[in-house]
Amino acid sequence: MATTVPEPPVIDSQLLSRLSPRTPGGGSAGLIPGGGGLRAVADRSPEPARTGIWVALAAIAMAFAALTSALIVRQGSGNDWHHILIPRLLYLNSAILVLSSLTLEFARKKVASYIRRGGVTRSQAMQWLGATLALGLAFVVGQYLAWLQLRSEGLYLATNPNSSFFYVLTAVHAVHVLGGLGGLLRVIYLLRAPVPILRKSTMDSTSYYWHFMGMLWIYLLFVVWLKL
Repeated sequence: MATTVPEPPVIDSQLLSRLSPRTPGGGSAGLIPGGGGLRAVADRSPEPARTGIWVALAAIAMAFAALTSALIVRQGSGNDWHHILIPRLLYLNSAILVLSSLTLEFARKKVASYIRRGGVTRSQAMQWLGATLALGLAFVVGQYLAWLQLRSEGLYLATNPNSSFFYVLTAVHAVHVLGGLGGLLRVIYLLRAPVPILRKSTMDSTSYYWHFMGMLWIYLLFVVWLKL
């Protein structure tokens, strides 16, 4: 009894050539997008960092919004609310953090140009990243010195509600800044590898986080100045 085998579908040769361009050496060149290379594949692939960073920033914003709400409620619930004098060092810290955002933006552009082989050397990008890291460390040290100044004036965490909120707000922010410094160290590590494996999305996500820390600090400084 004869068996009928269906003929295979006909594939348009022009469509096949567009999907898989021929190369003299053969191989898997068809898997690489036209006009690009392995770098193009990496840039087109979805990055979880792009989504994750916005989720993290939203969570941080909600946490500080809750702390601000608690401050306002506590201020209006008793007679023990005493104004404290903000250390002037905080204003210098603000300038340092704003400057670090500027240096990081320069670093991000240098890194992007280096990844695209745009004539920027790795050492040039590393210099701006190093400057941002140093400024971030200076900000954390400045916060510690501001706490020491308050302690020298007899204001501790449990002295009054004002000092309690000051320590909590600034300490929680400093912890998040330390997280940003960890992200910068990771970027530097990936960029210094013998074969750099730093992706543009990783650099961008780190920059977004750091810029958000700067804006959040300006907001906290305004709240501290207005309410404490």
